[in-house]
Amino acid sequence: MVSKDQGIGGAILAVCVIVAVIYVLLVTVPKQLFDLTGNTARLDVVLILVSVAFIAILAIGAWIGWTMATTPPPKPIEEITTELEEKKEEPKTSAPQAEASDTAPSMKKK
Repeated sequence: MVSKDQGIGGAILAVCVIVAVIYVLLVTVPKQLFDLTGNTARLDVVLILVSVAFIAILAIGAWIGWTMATTPPPKPIEEITTELEEKKEEPKTSAPQAEASDTAPSMKKK
C-alpha cells in the first residue's frame, strides 16, 4: 500500500522526468528539421546553458520525488504517544539495585 507522501513523490518524479524528456525533444527536433545558420551559434550557446540549468532543476525535483516515493511513512503520533505512556507506567524496581551494587565496590576501594 502506498502512503499519501509516497504517491505525491511518485507523481513529482514522473512529472519531472516527462517534462525533461519533452523539453529535450522540443529543443533538439526543430534544430534538425530547420537549417539554422548565421547568428544562431550565440543562441545555441545560450540554449545549451539554459537547457543544462533546466535539466538540473528537473533532476533535483525528480530526486525529491524519488526520495518521497521510496521513504516509508512515519508512525502515527497516536502510536508514539501510547509507547511513551507505556514506558512511563513501567515500574523501575531493577534499576536502583544495579546502581547500589555498582557504587558499593568503589566505596570499598577508598
